[in-house]
This record gives sequence, C-alpha cells and structure tokens, in this order.
Amino acid sequence: MANDPLRLVVFDCDGTLVDSQHAIAHCMDHAFAAHDLDCPGLEKTRTIIGLSLPEAIRKLAAPGMIDDAIIEGVTAAYKAAFFELRQTPDFYEPLFPGVREMLAELDTRNWLLGVATGKARRGLDAVLARNALEGRFVTLQTCDNHPSKPHPSMLHAAMDETGVDAPNAVIIGDTAYDIEMGRAAGMLSIGVSWGYHDIETLNNAGAHAVIDHFDQLPGLLETMWGTGRDAA
Repeated sequence: MANDPLRLVVFDCDGTLVDSQHAIAHCMDHAFAAHDLDCPGLEKTRTIIGLSLPEAIRKLAAPGMIDDAIIEGVTAAYKAAFFELRQTPDFYEPLFPGVREMLAELDTRNWLLGVATGKARRGLDAVLARNALEGRFVTLQTCDNHPSKPHPSMLHAAMDETGVDAPNAVIIGDTAYDIEMGRAAGMLSIGVSWGYHDIETLNNAGAHAVIDHFDQLPGLLETMWGTGRDAA
C-alpha cells in the first residue's frame, strides 16, 4: 500500500546467502600454517565465520600464542590465499538454494535489500559479481568501515543510508553474531538453519524466528510486520 513505511531486509553473506565454509577454512589453515600456528580446521573455523578477520583469527588462535603483529601477518596471509583461490577455475562458493527466487519475491513487495557482512568489500563485490547480483542491494556494509559483529554499527549505517527505522528493518543471518547484532540495533533478527551455527545457538542468541528455507521468509516477514501496518 502507498502509505506503508519503508521496509529494509538485510542479509548476512557467508553461511546465509553463499556457502563459503570450505574456502574460508582452506585459507584460514593456509594462513595459520604460514606462521607456524596450529591449523584450526573446518569445524572450529565454522564457529567464527561472520566475525571480522582479525577478531576471527584472535578467537581461533591458542591463548597466549598470538599477538597483534602475528594477527596482522595471519590476516595478510589469509587475504592473499583467498585472492589466489578465487582465481582458480574450480573455485566453488555457491549460493544456497532459493536465494534468487527469494530476492525476486521480496522485490515484488518493494522492500529495500541490503548486506551486512564480516567480509571485506573486495570479497563481497566478488561474490555479487560471480553470482550476477550486482545492483540487487541498496546498501552494502562490510568490515572495512565498521567494528566486528555483533557490534550494531553496520546495521545502524544501513538504516541511515536507506532512511528506514529499526521496527521496519530485519537482519537475516546464520550465526549468533548476526542475531546479537540485530538485537543490539533494535531490529527483527531471523536465523537460518542451514548455516554455520546450530538452531539452539541462534535461539539462545535471541532469534525472533529461524527458517529452514528461503521460501518461508516473505510470508514470515508479512506476518511479523503486518501487511500495510507498522511493526508492533
């Protein structure tokens, strides 16, 4: 309806829109090994996906085995490894099922779309270009200009850029960091069950709901917001 307020739907990237866990874990192991540190491996690395890179490295490293200089070096090694991996012909970082259809469905409601990710802008741009999603999102927030999740800075910036207030905005993510970020920003926070933190972790972080497939999202948001009404 013409009098409906603007609505903003913000998505996390890794673990929500794209399945990047194997690429991230490969590059993290490479970066740790380059500095003679124990490689964290896939299962441990999955727990920190979504954080900014230095914060993720700090959490993965053994206590007392890392300082700011080493974090800087591991960060640089990770970025170099990911850039090199992205150039290989068999690089694989697929969209999760239903992403394209869901975005098209949200477009029919004239809701604004955004991304808030722990990736650097260069990495996010590469994901969007590879999947022909350039121009689909009106606000792109990355770790280049913000503190790590769960700090709400990225979401505050997304709302400022779009002119949407918190009751009419939502974050969709796969980790507790996304949910806690949304809660701190005063937004609805919806988890996805296919990502890198389990449903119990998402619920414990305060998720308002958890979906099992993207085709559930448009109807859920209609219910939560109410068609043609401000959110309660």
